[in-house]
Amino acid sequence: MNPAATTSSSSSLRQRIARWVPCLAWPRPSAALLRNEAMAGITVALMVIPQGVAYAALAGMPLVTGVYAALFPALIAVLFSSSQRLSVGPTALTSLLVGASLAPLAVPGSAEWVEMAVWLTLMSGTIQIVLGAGRFGWLLRLVNSPVLIGFTQGAAVLIAISQLPALLGFTGRTLPQVLQGGPPPDLVAIAFGLGSIAVLWLGKRLVPRFPTTMALVAGAAAISWSLNYALRGGAVVGSLPSGLPSFYWPGLLPLHTFSALVLPALMITLVSFLETASSAKVDNARAGTLWNENQDLIGQGLAKLASGFSGAFPTSSSFSRSAITLYAGAQTGWATLSSVVVVAGALLWLMPLLYHVPQAVLAAVVVTAILGLVKPASFIALWRVSRIEAGISLGTFALTIATAPSIYWGVLGGLLASLAHYMYRHLHPRIIEVGLHPDGSLRDRNLWKLPPLAPQLYALRMDAELDFASASTLERALTVALAERPELTDVCLFAQPINRIDITGAEVFGSIRRMMEAKGIRLHLSGLKLPAMQVLERAGLLAPGPMLFSYRTDGEALAALTQRVDAPPLPMSQNDAGS
Repeated sequence: MNPAATTSSSSSLRQRIARWVPCLAWPRPSAALLRNEAMAGITVALMVIPQGVAYAALAGMPLVTGVYAALFPALIAVLFSSSQRLSVGPTALTSLLVGASLAPLAVPGSAEWVEMAVWLTLMSGTIQIVLGAGRFGWLLRLVNSPVLIGFTQGAAVLIAISQLPALLGFTGRTLPQVLQGGPPPDLVAIAFGLGSIAVLWLGKRLVPRFPTTMALVAGAAAISWSLNYALRGGAVVGSLPSGLPSFYWPGLLPLHTFSALVLPALMITLVSFLETASSAKVDNARAGTLWNENQDLIGQGLAKLASGFSGAFPTSSSFSRSAITLYAGAQTGWATLSSVVVVAGALLWLMPLLYHVPQAVLAAVVVTAILGLVKPASFIALWRVSRIEAGISLGTFALTIATAPSIYWGVLGGLLASLAHYMYRHLHPRIIEVGLHPDGSLRDRNLWKLPPLAPQLYALRMDAELDFASASTLERALTVALAERPELTDVCLFAQPINRIDITGAEVFGSIRRMMEAKGIRLHLSGLKLPAMQVLERAGLLAPGPMLFSYRTDGEALAALTQRVDAPPLPMSQNDAGS
């Protein structure tokens, strides 16, 4: 048996398996690498533990489930995702979506609420796995930047509003309840909340690598304990169960309840993976690798299943924590494994230490985390580039806030508006009559006040594909031109921008050719690309004839058209058409 062949076969098998289990391609760790990865992992773990507790409150879940969501989901995600340095766990947007989606259906924190949150998690995870395995990651590109900007900023405003009562000493009451009056605010809670925001803001700017969030939580717990804040009626985290999460299987839901979760599950799938995409693109760009969006869909979906079976809520990649991971010098997935070990240790031994943490501090952690999403200047920048897309973004923002708690309608409304704008642009392609500019290029004759290329010639260019959306517009433009200018003897279509023709486009082209021949007008084609030409040839629409002329380049077309006086140019062989 050939040892070299055996080694090659084994290596090939390992590579094929590594496509589905990317962790098998990790480099063999050295002692120096493990030390570096451990420091990065500890840094992220000290940030994700208090954030997890805060985000669990935002999702209406038992607080410990926020830490559960940072354990097994992070482990599974790093083993099966192609992007190794993402921090997977609870995030503000997905937590808000859970809380907003379930608000009309159950009481926050109840057994029914937890069951529905777990079903949301399992449904969203399954959808992501199916999309990734089927290589449908491209579907998520339907949500463009303006829609995402509008939704994330609208969601950030809602998150901030939801945390105002806790920050202002009205913990346990909603904003409408606060506005209706009642007991006076808790001044100590106000001090904890506003003071925590100040500390987190300064820490982020002065010592970004320092685990300010964990230090703040520890310090606030110590101050709260020394003041007997809990015994005086202050709102604190309270008792959290210690130990690793056990397997959780949600009970079956009534059909009408299950159906009510389908749309929220789709929105969580969409939004959570868009969060992942923003982090993964940065990670892969720094690593100099191509982003495998489908494998990340699978990894993120499996992470959601792990979260659901832990009794937690949907997870995603946190952009801020992933940025900290990169900033801390993480190079591989070993950093995440180190973070998982720290989180597991906290669940086993450190949960009692969170008892005295004021809930106002958790609200400050949430608000500080989402402040980076609030960027009003983004709308101004969009307005400068495209007022229509800026309007779509602002509409998404307004709809997200107006439809709360069913905020997924903001994404759906923005998506529909964006697709409508996309279709409108394709149904109304740019079609111009061209003239020869002094610099030698072909440009819009009417815009640049240029003379026609030749007498009795209508030369046009369509900057779009010739398909079902644009074909009728091209036919209409030619019909109008022929009706308004009966003296025309020649029409030249500069076809270089047309890179694809579908069946409808071919049918319309055939109709145009027949219309030209019936009127005795010669049709000239310049720069027709090979894919488009092949479609027309298969349809038999480029058959040689006395009224059809083809040119390989625009230069050849210009030379033939401008030199012709009375006699038409000889038709070129179809084999000479441009590719």
